[in-house]
Amino acid sequence: MTFDDLFLDDQLLASLAKLGFKTPTAIQQATIPVILERKDVLAGAATGTGKTAAFVLPLLQQLIDEPNQSGQAKALILAPTRELAFQIQHVVKHLSAGLDISTAIITGGFSPAKQTEFINEQCDIIIGTPGRLLNLVSDEVLDLSDLETVVIDEADRMLDMGQGPDVLSLLATIANRFQACLFSATLAGSGVDIFAEELISEVEVIQIDAANQHSEQVSQITYLADNKAHKQALLKSIITQTDCTTALVFCNKKEQANDVTNWLQSRNISAQVMYGDFKQATRRDKTRKFRQGIIKVMVATDVAARGLDLNNISHVINYDLPFRGDIYIHRIGRTGRAEQTGTAINLVEHHDKKHLERIEYHLKKALPLSKVKGLEPISSKKKGKKNKSDKPRYIAKKDRLKVEQDTNN
Repeated sequence: MTFDDLFLDDQLLASLAKLGFKTPTAIQQATIPVILERKDVLAGAATGTGKTAAFVLPLLQQLIDEPNQSGQAKALILAPTRELAFQIQHVVKHLSAGLDISTAIITGGFSPAKQTEFINEQCDIIIGTPGRLLNLVSDEVLDLSDLETVVIDEADRMLDMGQGPDVLSLLATIANRFQACLFSATLAGSGVDIFAEELISEVEVIQIDAANQHSEQVSQITYLADNKAHKQALLKSIITQTDCTTALVFCNKKEQANDVTNWLQSRNISAQVMYGDFKQATRRDKTRKFRQGIIKVMVATDVAARGLDLNNISHVINYDLPFRGDIYIHRIGRTGRAEQTGTAINLVEHHDKKHLERIEYHLKKALPLSKVKGLEPISSKKKGKKNKSDKPRYIAKKDRLKVEQDTNN
């Protein structure tokens, strides 16, 4: 199938060709015709499968077929984070090149008064986060009465962030019947189906990837680490390999992310940290530098696991293993996108093994173990083969590995 088979306008086909997109992905093939038929959709697709274009293209086609005459927005796209809202706007801008279609982005982090200027002008598509939009509607600054289509992107992430009530309150202000399209990285066990039932009664369910699937284009490797010093040495070795051109390193807490970033920088490795406390302008600047290759390594908490459309990432490295399998899938989905290959690395200390078992249970497969020459874990060394010049760095105590000597000093 080609995009031409989806009966898209010639200008949309020209934009797709200019962007180098020739064949629609599975989620695009399944959802675009359904949305164009004005049916409600609940779609589950893994990260990196092209789901943004899967709803942007039919929205643009609807506006081409029925140009907006009222001056009020006809479509609303809800995103859980500011970063994702801006990424969606980026996609809309490129796919609508040459079309007389206007968008407005409404999120936190910016002056509400300044954003209302865009609302008061003619606008076809509003892209925003639930909290800020609900505030503007409550203040009677924003009128959503003319909306015909509402897209909720990353619905599972919205529920995780506690935004469900805001979304329901926001959409309850729309008096007219509207088409609802919910997109989620996973449908199983996320509560999205219950969320959807509160919005729509009859829905077309589309599940492209099962919840425990991962991209076949991503090679997954696990390295066992004796302790923090060993883990740091493994991290440096992986990042400095020639095949590692860009790396997204995940930590579970911002304190750890700061620690890892400082350590990398002290080794003259180009690295920056990203988490939720930074101001919007700072986060956008960091994202730009990473996307443009000015910075090689981004160390992040899970704020970057979703919403940030960062292409061409060669390696995703779990410095800290996530606590859940679905979070693991979202993380490694940052690489191996758009038919590219990628590598996902897990650095596992002794206390991480329960998390590894939980992830493997979710994936229904064991993740392959590997070793870096010269950085093998002590537990794997054969007895009687120890070099006298190698003083033991770690000792076992109550089934945990304890640092005896920091080899980095």
